[in-house]
Amino acid sequence: MSDRQTGVSSGLRAGSAAFQRANLALALAGFTCFTLLYGTQPVLPQLTGEFGISPAQASLSVAAGTAAMAFLLIPLSLLADRYGRERAMRFGLAGAALFGLLSALAPSFLLLLVCRAGLGVCIAAVPAAAMAYLGEEIASEARGRAMGLYIGANALGGMSGRLVSALLTEWFGWRYGLAALGLLGGVCAFMLWRLLPPARHFVPRSLQPRLLIADVRRIYADPGLPWLFLIAFLIMGSFVGTYNYLGFRLSQAPFSLGPAAIGAIFLLYAVGSLSSAWAGHLADRLGRRSIILMMSLAMIGGLLLTLSNGLALIILGLAVFTFGYFATHAIASGWVGRRAKERRGLVSALYLSSYYLGGSTLGSAVGWPWAHGGWPAVVATLAGSVGLVVGLALYLGRISES
Repeated sequence: MSDRQTGVSSGLRAGSAAFQRANLALALAGFTCFTLLYGTQPVLPQLTGEFGISPAQASLSVAAGTAAMAFLLIPLSLLADRYGRERAMRFGLAGAALFGLLSALAPSFLLLLVCRAGLGVCIAAVPAAAMAYLGEEIASEARGRAMGLYIGANALGGMSGRLVSALLTEWFGWRYGLAALGLLGGVCAFMLWRLLPPARHFVPRSLQPRLLIADVRRIYADPGLPWLFLIAFLIMGSFVGTYNYLGFRLSQAPFSLGPAAIGAIFLLYAVGSLSSAWAGHLADRLGRRSIILMMSLAMIGGLLLTLSNGLALIILGLAVFTFGYFATHAIASGWVGRRAKERRGLVSALYLSSYYLGGSTLGSAVGWPWAHGGWPAVVATLAGSVGLVVGLALYLGRISES
């Protein structure tokens, strides 16, 4: 008799040694992905100087990885659905660490983009597999805690990668910063390989095109999932665009901050670790739609504060924006998981594909308003994008949250 029939929760239970190993392994996966993926973001001004390129072109070093990741998430998640989550995560992280090291050796900007794209391809094998593994192998009563830890590790990885890259760039040069991130990724990949417990509940899924098309149709026929995918696109694009171009603003007069000072601003990612856990707890009381509505409004308020010419107000605005972003992402991703039903890996991949596609397209497209209207034009563009999230939150109030 199955666990579903008996009503007994299956999976790794909180407090067990296997649960702790799985949580640590998944946290390392989330940490490493964000550490490697955004390593060039705090050194964009240095790339413009070394390679003689524009800020918009330099931002492609971020977009190359996120775009490759966005486009490969779905096919690689289908392979993970067929051949196993563990294999995808292990080889994906190892390959990403290798491309991270090669990025530091790139003799031209074109080859740097190739390495960043290769890094994105490898990372694409990890997030959807990790979220699906979490949903299948962790006991239902402990999944919220595990998801909060995973999202928090994403935030910590994004903060750590940017900070390490910025500090080493200040002291030794940007190549040393990227090399250090590649080495760190290799260590984390090795630890994941050793720690991750074998999957006990994985059931291989068919790769027959007819069945896949039927699954995709069912997913997009859901009254909530397509709009949650769009929310992911908009918030990630706004987040990447803000952090990409705020660095250029702060490197100019009257601030004239160096790489280390700009990198220190990424310590605000710690706010994201707090907000994701807080939002998950509060959503049980107030509802997911209410939290997304409040936190998207907070993102707009934070963006408006960054229009100030006072550095303290800019940092406060960025903290508010970051808090709202991570809370919205945590709620939206958890809501997607609740609506995913049987094809959890494919649904996770579609959500994350939209998420990273937003980061690569919208995050780089902000270069046009930056070039033509400066920071006020960037804020207007991104506030408009987040304003659409407010409208989507109001619409989602009409549907069931499960």
